[in-house]
Amino acid sequence: MLKKVFLALLLIFTAINAEPFSKKASIEPVLVQKGAKKMWCTICGMNLKMFYKTSYIAGDKQYCSIRCLVADMKNSKIDLDSVKVIDAKTQKPILAKDAYFVIGSDIKGTMSRVSKLAFKSKNEAENFIKEHGGKLASFKEALKEAQKSLDRDSSMVKAKKEKMLYPMGKKIFSKKCKDTLDLDKFNAVNELKVAIRDNNICKNINEKQLHAVAIYLWDNKKNRNSNFDINISKKDKCPVCGMFVYKYPKWITQIVYRDKNRLSFDGVKDMMKFYFNRTKYGKYEALTKNNISQILVRDYYTQKVIDGKSAYFVVGSDIKGPMGDELIPFKDESSAKTFLKDHNGKKIIKFSEISTEDLN
Repeated sequence: MLKKVFLALLLIFTAINAEPFSKKASIEPVLVQKGAKKMWCTICGMNLKMFYKTSYIAGDKQYCSIRCLVADMKNSKIDLDSVKVIDAKTQKPILAKDAYFVIGSDIKGTMSRVSKLAFKSKNEAENFIKEHGGKLASFKEALKEAQKSLDRDSSMVKAKKEKMLYPMGKKIFSKKCKDTLDLDKFNAVNELKVAIRDNNICKNINEKQLHAVAIYLWDNKKNRNSNFDINISKKDKCPVCGMFVYKYPKWITQIVYRDKNRLSFDGVKDMMKFYFNRTKYGKYEALTKNNISQILVRDYYTQKVIDGKSAYFVVGSDIKGPMGDELIPFKDESSAKTFLKDHNGKKIIKFSEISTEDLN
């Protein structure tokens, strides 16, 4: 009896004194990116030292998570056989294809709802599962899981940004920063963070505040410095269905006319219905196709405003818009092909190939 009590107390004491798992580097981290930008994720700008144990290396790029690696795969050619991941136990880079992954443990995911941690040793992975739960998987399986959940995880990240980072970044930028940066010069958010810090764009801000400012500028102001921008008010209604478009920000499209007038729609489908037969929806005789200056849509994955006339559209997928079945826009064909495969799309077409049959 005393022995059982002693063992129980020992287990409780051990559990109390066991160090909780941290994704932060406890040794000097391996950072491969060149220059001052090396300490931040090339996709989301997160601090790589803080999320070191979930980070990945592909060539001269480093990501805070498998989610950001997968996001970049849509725009960059990545040799998956050479991708390295940080061993959560030794904190050393190892080939991802040879690693043992633990998916869905009680450790919070990085940029994802579900965590995915890698180990060089199968034994270490299994010991981790005993303590933190989850299932054993290969790199291929972890990658597939990340690709499958990318849309859902991206929506979660976007919601968090809108709730916290954007308001914080906007407030700090207006009070402490100089609006002197040419945002079009930067190809990645980590490059922007370096410029803000090294050029003293903002006074007396810490790492958390720097991140908020950079993300706010990258996701909002940079878009507005381009030739493509969707401006709406809460009064704007879709001329086809009559819905207030501000309620559906990720689906909003616009036709911009040479006289600077704009018509807003709650999706590509309704915009194209108007494009083909404008007089059916009101007195729009003067708004001919020859008077159109721009067709604006949002890339489904990045949510950046792009030129609709050069976009690729997926027809017949299982993703629904505010008005049901929708034509889903993408800036590049590779992203459209990935979406087509993941969401049971029927075909990919260019703007000039859209027909009235595609709208039914």
